[in-house]
Amino acid sequence: MSGAQPEKSGRRKGKAACALLLATSMLALLRPAPLHAQETELRGEVSESAILSDQQRKARKLALAKQAQQASANAAQDNAPARTYLPASAGAVPDETNTNDATATGSVFDPPAATDDTSTDTAAPSKPRRPSTARQKAADKAKAADKSTKKKSTTTATDATTTTGAIAAAADNADNTDTDQAANRRALTVDSADRQKLDPGAERTASIEGQNKKVEDDPFAATGIKWGSFVIRPTIEQGLTATSNGDSSNAGKSALLSETALRFSAASDWRENSATINGYGLFRETVSGYPVHNAQGRIEGQLNVDLDNELRAIAKLGYEAVPESASSPDAIAGVSSQPLRQTVNGSLGIEKDVGKMRYALTGAVEHDFYGDAKLSDGTSLSQKDRDSTLYTATLRTGYEISPAITPFTEIEVGRRTYDLRFDTDGFERSSTRLGARAGLQLDMGEKLSGEFSAGWLREAIDDDRLEAISGATMNADLKWSPERGTTIGLTGKTTVEGTTTAGQSGDILYSGRLTGERQIRANLTGNAALGLDWRDYIGIDGHDMTLSAEAGLTWWLNRYAGLTSRVRTEKLTSNLPGRDYTANSIYLGVKVQR
Repeated sequence: MSGAQPEKSGRRKGKAACALLLATSMLALLRPAPLHAQETELRGEVSESAILSDQQRKARKLALAKQAQQASANAAQDNAPARTYLPASAGAVPDETNTNDATATGSVFDPPAATDDTSTDTAAPSKPRRPSTARQKAADKAKAADKSTKKKSTTTATDATTTTGAIAAAADNADNTDTDQAANRRALTVDSADRQKLDPGAERTASIEGQNKKVEDDPFAATGIKWGSFVIRPTIEQGLTATSNGDSSNAGKSALLSETALRFSAASDWRENSATINGYGLFRETVSGYPVHNAQGRIEGQLNVDLDNELRAIAKLGYEAVPESASSPDAIAGVSSQPLRQTVNGSLGIEKDVGKMRYALTGAVEHDFYGDAKLSDGTSLSQKDRDSTLYTATLRTGYEISPAITPFTEIEVGRRTYDLRFDTDGFERSSTRLGARAGLQLDMGEKLSGEFSAGWLREAIDDDRLEAISGATMNADLKWSPERGTTIGLTGKTTVEGTTTAGQSGDILYSGRLTGERQIRANLTGNAALGLDWRDYIGIDGHDMTLSAEAGLTWWLNRYAGLTSRVRTEKLTSNLPGRDYTANSIYLGVKVQR
């Protein structure tokens, strides 16, 4: 009876265990599971950005898994123990045996175990010889190295396992984060691409005032006034001139003059073509001394137009009003004021480049007309017989040896026509002009630029009683800058001057001027000039020579105002009576520009 009781109790315990397992299974089946839609993230609208984010998440997950596998493989390969060296012949290296362990394998041929019984017939085998000290040390080092290698391998494997676990954990965290962000994400708006976040690491843009400013070549140069597409730079100069000869004549006397000079220049700001306008006005009035009333001025403009096929057009137009100089060969004696000479000139030129050849054709017209001379008795003397018009045509041909040097030749033909066929003395003074020149054009940038030429000019007068005006011609316009801030200029010109004096054909005037300008300081500029004029009369044995020298300084107080001064001397010598004179003057004034 007592034996059956434990068996019955065991059965009850088995049934209770089965009931517990069954109840646990039912609870597991009845547990509410999350909606499949939430797990697959199909709630609401799914945008392209959510799909792209999911793909990127999976790609990152695969990349992290590959990196973990690669790191584990590299660690296992680096820490694998070296293979034990096995010699080719057996017995080369003695086997390491443990003397404390039994060597019996259970075979009948195994030696009997050693015993302490002295009565046995079989003697116990002798113990192996103790290794030498050197061999023992080598064995100890080998064992220590083996233990160190095993410990390092174990540590590396542990680190690799830890690294792999960390990478896997990071991937799971990233996966969970991406899953949380991608689930039920709102679709992007149309203008989301325009509303980008600012880069917090971007550097702040500096202010305009803090940027480096370009150093100006001339900090005291006129800035100009913007007017439409032109930049105008006006200048006014007012001062006093003390001179020993008020009108630069043989009878002139000293005087103190008030001198006012107005100048302006305008340049276009066009993209392709260009235009320039320059002008000046000079007014001189006597303050004390010899009476002088003088006003003169000039304005001229130039237009450059680029046409097709290396073709350019250049148009010029000018007007000048200057009273007849008291030192002129045609000056009238005994008058209160000399006649006013007005000149209107214009030209149109076409330039064409064909390879290295340079061609230019220019037509020009110049008309001179004179006002009446006022005599001392109050009457006037007409000067209409001096009015004339000059028509010229010039053909230039050049060859570009290099971009800096271009030699050229010119041929000029023209006709001078007087408004009155016969002058007051009955001479027919209209004439025909013919000339030829050869020269060199230089273009070396700011260092040296310009041109010079020499040739021959002849102007045959229609009246056979008058000799033709002919002679050598020289023209030059060069600028040389030996160093920054210094400019040397050379100009030369040959002019044919007509006359209405009976029996005379006219004269040829050669004018030359050498100028120099030096920027001593940024606000201090010095200038100097030397002049030489030679006049050769045709029909009579006469000539004039005029020498002049000038030096001046301009000190700028600021960009818009400055003080200016200059001294000048001029002397004319002639083999004709009543023409010599000397004039010395000094000027001091104020100059204002914009």
